[in-house]
Amino acid sequence: MTTSKEELLNKLSECVLEMEDEEVVDVAEEYIEAGYPALDGIMEGLVDGMNKASELFEEEEYFVTDILLCSDAMYAGLEVLRPYLPDEEEQAAKPIAVIGVVEGDTHDIGKNLVKIMMETAGFEMHDLGRDVPAEEFVNQAEALKAQLVCISTLMTTTMSGMEDIIELLKERGIRDNVKVMVGGSPVSKKYANDIGADGYSVNAVEAVRVAKELLNIA
Repeated sequence: MTTSKEELLNKLSECVLEMEDEEVVDVAEEYIEAGYPALDGIMEGLVDGMNKASELFEEEEYFVTDILLCSDAMYAGLEVLRPYLPDEEEQAAKPIAVIGVVEGDTHDIGKNLVKIMMETAGFEMHDLGRDVPAEEFVNQAEALKAQLVCISTLMTTTMSGMEDIIELLKERGIRDNVKVMVGGSPVSKKYANDIGADGYSVNAVEAVRVAKELLNIA
């Protein structure tokens, strides 16, 4: 007897929430074999589970390590479902964002968490990694026609790199085309305002809200 679509969606969501990166593959394959739409499996299954995980993170019941494990399960499920998306769904326009850690800083767990949450929320994220020169941020923002640049640091000694990126965006003449969002434990809303950033977030969940607000996304 074929398992119902609703039951499989619930299983996909639960696998992500429970960090079951192997079981989610089996469930996703069963879902596809049953002939159900891949997009629903992604949005109502995998993303639903990631959204529930982010709520637990916000309530401090889940920690950074839990979220990273949940994302491993989500990506494992995506690998199975993505090839079955209709072409138009695969190519649907997403807001483009560049994300990275400023030059001199190699702490990237927070940045990785923001990337995961924003991908879950529908952003096309281009991860530059850590210890990224200002010029690389600007080059990629320009090449990709990014609407958003997300900059992170966990060190007070590298905070000035955020302002360098904003100034370089101005020099290139593309500052008006891109929103800049900053974050990291030493960064404050006042500092963000002082350097001319458009937005600031205290954590990954807040980052999604701020990014959507900056780009007027419902």
